[in-house]
Amino acid sequence: MAKIRTGRVGEQIKKELSQLIQSELKDPRIGFLTITGVEVTNDLSQAKIYISVLGDVEQKENSLKALDKANGFLRSELGKRIRLRHTPVLIFKFDESVAYGSHIEKLLGEISKDDTN
Repeated sequence: MAKIRTGRVGEQIKKELSQLIQSELKDPRIGFLTITGVEVTNDLSQAKIYISVLGDVEQKENSLKALDKANGFLRSELGKRIRLRHTPVLIFKFDESVAYGSHIEKLLGEISKDDTN
């Protein structure tokens, strides 16, 4: 039963944070950012938000710094939009799965080229 609730809360956090970052945050350091996933602990005290940023390493680092700086604002706005007793602590992390997937796809493409030659 707890797994279902944490999953629903995670999806709602993902939806609300996406809207907040897109419409409310005006920090120019935040580039083209996508929230790829949210993991919430069973007691709803922490939420790990996985982000994917389009651009080079410097843009990724700047976006992460800007999100960490806006963490308090995002958490308070999230608390207003989602009715929970305690708003979870937000921890932003990079989602490396997109880059890893494109790397694997590139390797598979090279293998198929070698097989045809």
